[in-house]
Amino acid sequence: MEETQEIVLTQMRKSAEKLGSSTEKHGDSTLMRFLIARSMDPDKAANMFVQWQKWRASLVPNGFISDSEVSDELAAKKIYLQSLSNKGFPVMIVKGSKHFPSKDQLQFKKFVVHILDKTIASSFKGREIGNEKLIGVLDLKNISYKNIDARALITGFQFLQSYYPERLAKCFLLNMPWFFVSVWRLVSRFLEKATLDKIVIVTNNEERRAFVEEVGEETLPEEYGGRAKLRAIQEVELAPLED
Repeated sequence: MEETQEIVLTQMRKSAEKLGSSTEKHGDSTLMRFLIARSMDPDKAANMFVQWQKWRASLVPNGFISDSEVSDELAAKKIYLQSLSNKGFPVMIVKGSKHFPSKDQLQFKKFVVHILDKTIASSFKGREIGNEKLIGVLDLKNISYKNIDARALITGFQFLQSYYPERLAKCFLLNMPWFFVSVWRLVSRFLEKATLDKIVIVTNNEERRAFVEEVGEETLPEEYGGRAKLRAIQEVELAPLED
């Protein structure tokens, strides 16, 4: 690690302690994500880190969200968790046509945490390093007006921005219908430039080929040009973490 990074990390740790939070259980790779998200400003990164800790303690007091806590959302089978991409990132696919606006917003927020945590954890090789990323795929094929849920999209992306900094490697939007364009414009207003830069709306054959190449045919399901089968996220079992 460069000497300047070590200095900034030390400053961030001290700043977090002044805010009443401990960084002892978190390695440099985890803290670097917060620093990168805040342009290497140690005070802003520390504040973001502290807010993340408070949020986790409030929404995820047990450290994880069990299947039983989000059973209604899981029942729709709208989230699929594939294996790793060519660059080693887990691939999560969202079927927009299977989503309907939730009547239980707390359960939906927990569901977002559940799928993000599980997707990221699926890339751990024995233990978490802290710098793991994911690829998201939002498939809008066959969606209708009853599937449109701008609030859900905003919640998902804002969670990524605020509480999962630098976890998103790339997000691909597939099969976007004309009537969804205005919805996406609305959602985009809530996204930071760093997030928008990672989003690719696939509209032509060249972009589709690049999408297949980035994910990899062995990981991508057949319906998207790959050779894999879709795997519902609740059917994926993860190996226990090493101590």
